[in-house]
Amino acid sequence: MKKVSLLIQAFLVTILLVGCQFSEDLHINEDGTGKISFNFDGSEIMQMGGDKITEGKEEVIDSTLVFKDFLEEKKDSIAQLPKEEQEKLKKLESFKMHMLMNPQSKEMKFDLYSEFKKVEELGDVFNSFKTASTIGNQKKASPAGDPLAGSKGEDPTEVIYSYGENKFKRITKILDKDKLEMSLDSLEQMKMFLASSKYKINYHFPKKIKKISSEKAMFSQDGKSFTLEVGFLEYMADPTVLDVEVELEK
Repeated sequence: MKKVSLLIQAFLVTILLVGCQFSEDLHINEDGTGKISFNFDGSEIMQMGGDKITEGKEEVIDSTLVFKDFLEEKKDSIAQLPKEEQEKLKKLESFKMHMLMNPQSKEMKFDLYSEFKKVEELGDVFNSFKTASTIGNQKKASPAGDPLAGSKGEDPTEVIYSYGENKFKRITKILDKDKLEMSLDSLEQMKMFLASSKYKINYHFPKKIKKISSEKAMFSQDGKSFTLEVGFLEYMADPTVLDVEVELEK
């Protein structure tokens, strides 16, 4: 699985550079099962001189990473991690990630996705992915301004999903305010470049939405879905801006 490192490294570069568009798509069925995907579009980076990312690698990469296989391959390294880190990685076992990197068409897209039996089992997938990205690279220095740096140990935030009795919640817990502030400070020198980056959530439900806590949410024509978008820097400063509570019609 030699492509694993390239997949993850390119994924992280996409997040850290300008013009990165991140979207979180959630589909919940009547019985509470569903699927979730985290989509990253870094094509704008390629258009703005991202050739350095693929320098010396002109071939088109269209590949899928199965995290279950990745975790098996890295099991010896994982066994040396603290128990809490191992538990984070376990949450990624059902996930797959598709990556498309085409230097010719200037495309760079990632899709991290999984199906679930109940939304509560998702945990904070993005923080778990950050942990996966550090496996085998613990000795490498983190680049200046890397918002993913220092992901070992407790994360400053945790996202919790819940669904039941026609109600859905996406709630962010601030676990460590000091660490959160440090993450924001580390982005200071990159603010100008990250100004155009967006974070968007697209949630789809089996019934029409009766009411939602966010006044900025945009509804679909059938009333069963909504979209909420904020600036990446706004989200980093206050992760709770994407918290929502949704009540569905009976």
